[in-house]
Amino acid sequence: MNPNPDKNLIIETRYGEFYRYPVKTCLIKPDDNLLKLIKEYALPHLEKEDILFISEKVVAVIQNRSYKISDIKSSKLAVFLSKFVYKNPGGIGLAMPETMQLAIEEVGVLRILLASFCAIITKPLKIKGAFYIVAGSGARAIDGPVSYAIPPYNEYASKGPKNPQEIVNNIEREIGFKTTIIDANDLGINILGYSKGIKKKMLIEALKDNPLGQSDESTPMGILRKNINMEQARKS
Repeated sequence: MNPNPDKNLIIETRYGEFYRYPVKTCLIKPDDNLLKLIKEYALPHLEKEDILFISEKVVAVIQNRSYKISDIKSSKLAVFLSKFVYKNPGGIGLAMPETMQLAIEEVGVLRILLASFCAIITKPLKIKGAFYIVAGSGARAIDGPVSYAIPPYNEYASKGPKNPQEIVNNIEREIGFKTTIIDANDLGINILGYSKGIKKKMLIEALKDNPLGQSDESTPMGILRKNINMEQARKS
C-alpha cells in the first residue's frame, strides 16, 4: 500500500525505470537513534541493489538542529534582510526573520551580506539564484515552518544536517546498503550525501518529484529500487 497516494511509485529516467517505496515511521524526535530507526522500519524491506534515501529534515531533527519558531531570537539584520526575499508559495525559505536568522548563524554575517549584495546587483539583469549561489548550501538547506507539516514541526524551522556524507558512510557500513540523504521538496532536490558507486544525476532524476512528500505523511525515508526486469527486457 502506498503511504503517499499523491505520489507515483514508479518513475522513468534515462538510467532506467525505478520504484520508490516511502517508508512510514513513528514521529521522530530529537536525540532519536537514526540507525535504530532504519533497522526497525527500512532494513526489513531492503533487497539486494536497493538504495535507502533519507530526508535531511529527519536528520536535522535528530541532531537537534530543528527549532521552535517562538524560541528563535531574530536580529535586526535578519528582520531587515528577510523583507527582500521572494516569498515562494511552495516554501517560505528565508522570507521570514527567524529563518534568515538561522541562515546568518549557519554561514555568517559577512557571507549573508555578500550574498544579499549579489542578489541586489543581479536582479535588474533578471539573474535568479545569486543569493543562494553565494550563501551556499548551508543557507539553501534552511527550512521554514509550513502549516501542512506534521505537528509539532509545523511550528519549527531547521538548519541542514551536519556532516551528511559522514552519516551516509556510517549507515552504509552498518546496514550494508547504499544510502543517500536528500533535501527535497515539491520545487526541487539537492543531494547532500551519497554512497560511492551511485550516480548523483541518477538520484536527482529518480527522486526529483519528492516521493517522500512534505506534509504529514510520516515517511522520512524510502527505498529506491531499479526495475531490473524492464532493463533485461530492453536488452533482449
